[in-house]
Amino acid sequence: MSIITLTSDYGLKDPSVSIIKGMIHSQNNTCVVVDITHNISPFNKYEASYTIKNSYNAFPRGSIHIIDVDAKQNPEQNLISVFLDNHYFISANNGIIPLISSVIKPTKIIEMDFQESKKETFVKAATHLQRGGNINLLGNQINELIELNELQINLVGNNEIQGKVIYIDNYGNVVTNIDEQIFDEFADGRKYTIHARRIKFDKIYKSYSDAISFDVKKDLREEEGKKIAIFNKFKKLELGIYKSNPKTYGSAHTLFGLNYSDTVTVIFE
Repeated sequence: MSIITLTSDYGLKDPSVSIIKGMIHSQNNTCVVVDITHNISPFNKYEASYTIKNSYNAFPRGSIHIIDVDAKQNPEQNLISVFLDNHYFISANNGIIPLISSVIKPTKIIEMDFQESKKETFVKAATHLQRGGNINLLGNQINELIELNELQINLVGNNEIQGKVIYIDNYGNVVTNIDEQIFDEFADGRKYTIHARRIKFDKIYKSYSDAISFDVKKDLREEEGKKIAIFNKFKKLELGIYKSNPKTYGSAHTLFGLNYSDTVTVIFE
């Protein structure tokens, strides 16, 4: 039995999450529904794609992922079902799917032609696939997906990488779209400085703990509040503060003044 996951910008205050879950269980009261997150920033497709890209393959093959972020159906944007990397994705043709995987191409893209509302269409498609239904029965096949190009890495000559903030996590750490592989290839062993507004970094650590000198007595070492750059587990350049707490003394997001789509630049010697 396939799992159905939900990712949205509904938040948790309003009843939207309960409504869509109730609709799914009304179609099939035995299916497993898993929340990935409902705290995507409103209409933020880059944040949604980052979340899905780094979580979908933790689920079994054949899982069905509903992504309801900026997914209004209108004359410029239709609803789609996509089979990609042995998983099904149900969303709008709004640029999210190509951001999930630029390497693995979709095996099938179906533009759904149901006459129901968006949520009813998503639920009908997901439960159809969950029961083992053929994706081809959901609509007409198309070959192209809308792509987003606003937040791309810019390579300036041989000495500069310009990236963008694409995600801010629960701890206020700031994630950029600068990939570790691209960084290493471009750096070729050279020294560098990372510029994030007025904050500078000249070293990238392997982890947050790697930045702390644990051989020094705790009351003497630099620890809480230390600014740190790492490549996170998803291989993206992340700027953070050791043991930051956005609700108390602040985080990279607040203290560095970095927000979604802000520029982070790496300059090489």
